[in-house]
Amino acid sequence: MHEELHALLPLLHAPRTERIANRTFHTGHIHGRPVVLVLSGIGKVAAAATAAVLLQEFKAAALVVTGVAGGLAAQVRVGDVVVARHLLQHDLDVSPLFARYVVPSSGRARFATATELTDGLAAAAGTCLAGLHARLGRALLAPLGLTGPARLHDGLVVSGDQFVSNRTQSAALRAALPEALAVEMEGAAVAQVCADFDCPMAVIRTISDRADDAAHVDFKAFIEEVASAYTHDIVDTWLRGAAPSNPLA
Repeated sequence: MHEELHALLPLLHAPRTERIANRTFHTGHIHGRPVVLVLSGIGKVAAAATAAVLLQEFKAAALVVTGVAGGLAAQVRVGDVVVARHLLQHDLDVSPLFARYVVPSSGRARFATATELTDGLAAAAGTCLAGLHARLGRALLAPLGLTGPARLHDGLVVSGDQFVSNRTQSAALRAALPEALAVEMEGAAVAQVCADFDCPMAVIRTISDRADDAAHVDFKAFIEEVASAYTHDIVDTWLRGAAPSNPLA
């Protein structure tokens, strides 16, 4: 989202911009590490195209997708953070030629994230969550649905070209994919592209809603006030390399 990108841009040292494929890529360094910041675009096609440009034109050594997602699993609440261990396209179905969810070109449905990247982001999130909740304050968080300390989860995240925003949709996803922690619109597409390029990738998402009939309520306010702060602090901490180990213990 634009708000998240704008939260990260002040971290960029000696920034430059480049326009490719109708996208603006921001290059520079954060804590001495060369980075490229760019909006993925909404949906699987846009995100896959952005990933391909990053890998082909910028020779990115790794890709990290940040943003928001809808919570599916019962234990995943608004304000929690989910790091993906595997990603799957929940709206892909080429049956009977292939099993449901299987990407024909790869012969698999689930794409694993890179362990080292994922562990590093999880550690950074574990470091940031308690401090973020205290810094943002109850007066801001409670009206947006954050009623307790944020928690960190890792596991399956599913992607599709729909904004899941009613109980019928979310119930169907839970029934079909009971392991899924959260649903979003880009991660699995980026994972497929990265697999083709043999490039490590990771996905970290802030839970903005429960993927139900209230998913649209104050979504913009949540992005501006909460998700952007989460993205800034977690990415900043991760790139500093200051996060402790074993955040999910």
